[in-house]
Amino acid sequence: MSAAMETVPSTFGRIAVIGAGAWGAALANVAARAGREVLLLARDAAAAEQVREAGASPHLPDIKLDPTVTVLAGPQAARDADAVLMVVPAQAHAGVAAALAPVLPEGTPVVACAKGIERGTRRFMTEAIAQNLPQAVPAILSGPSFASDVARGLPTAITLAAADTGIAQKLAHTLGTTTFRPYHSDDVRGVEIGGAAKNVLAIAVGIVHGKKLGASAAAALTTRGFAELTRFGRAFGARIETLTGLSGLGDLILTCSSRQSRNFSLGIAIGDGLSPDEARRGGLLAEGAFTAPVLVEMARERQVDMPIATAVAAVLDGRLSVDGAIEALLTRPFKAEH
Repeated sequence: MSAAMETVPSTFGRIAVIGAGAWGAALANVAARAGREVLLLARDAAAAEQVREAGASPHLPDIKLDPTVTVLAGPQAARDADAVLMVVPAQAHAGVAAALAPVLPEGTPVVACAKGIERGTRRFMTEAIAQNLPQAVPAILSGPSFASDVARGLPTAITLAAADTGIAQKLAHTLGTTTFRPYHSDDVRGVEIGGAAKNVLAIAVGIVHGKKLGASAAAALTTRGFAELTRFGRAFGARIETLTGLSGLGDLILTCSSRQSRNFSLGIAIGDGLSPDEARRGGLLAEGAFTAPVLVEMARERQVDMPIATAVAAVLDGRLSVDGAIEALLTRPFKAEH
């Protein structure tokens, strides 16, 4: 087939980005650079006006929004969108999905852009969407990405998954540019697990940095943490190629190596001597703090050994000191690596 006759990939033309935080602003810029009509939806009229006046998210004030982005208020303004990016905290996904239910047309893709597991229900993000917004087509976007890098247009690659491969491909072509590279997948659960578990493990590696235990210890903990992530993922049906890809290993490497990661920074503060409550008073959302106890409960039910995640959960809820957690990990029985 000649180049002139090749089929041009189909795309979604009008994108609603729900959430005007740093990541929402970054993804709004991504969609605008890709040539889409973009609606950025803040939580209320006052928040929307603040973003419009500044031309930027208050959480990313130094990076201007693309001038073609329209800023509106409330999730209901997504009613005319061809696809929706839900860029709100993991624990808020269910509520926002329920707010969309009366207005969103049947078959609209709704892409979860948070990395976590819902407390209480133990639902993954696409499950929270599906159960509260049954007419939607749930999808998940995850991978090694910091909002400031993405907003500036620095090179980034992520994974975009939906159960329907055609929808995943269409979403990837909708958002893809020369600097933002979505790789599509139909392994929704694998992508969700990579994003959720790596946040918990990043807290552990941050604690190691805060305690100044050295780069060798950090590398060892990251590697053994990835083994935990893989065991958990396989127990829940994830594919190994997903877990070793961008949304698993790739995101773990990024999150465990930079203070731009809120989870890593939370761990550093705890390792440096702050209590978990004191470390969280800075106001930055570290999704891993919410995910840790749920991850451990789910692992225990499936008899998945996750000593690092278990130690993080115990430290966060005050059942174990940092020194006690380190001692518990260092005194585990010697065994074969695999």
